[in-house]
Amino acid sequence: MARASSSADPADTPATYEDALSELERLVTAMESGQLPLDQLLQSYRRGAELLAFCRARLEAVEQQVKVLEEGQLKPWTPA
Repeated sequence: MARASSSADPADTPATYEDALSELERLVTAMESGQLPLDQLLQSYRRGAELLAFCRARLEAVEQQVKVLEEGQLKPWTPA
């Protein structure tokens, strides 16, 4: 039996943070409905974990870029 790769298929990688968040929200809604079969629930949970990791990585990357722009100090954002 073939073993699934631990790395995500590049075709399944969201294009943007917003796309990942939107898909994650849809998965959570479907999972919370209680109407998914067990196998699909597990698959949705796995996909949700992948999307969450993607979102966290994007947020960390943006935070690092902001630190560089602010000369190493993360300053509170105040709207103009």
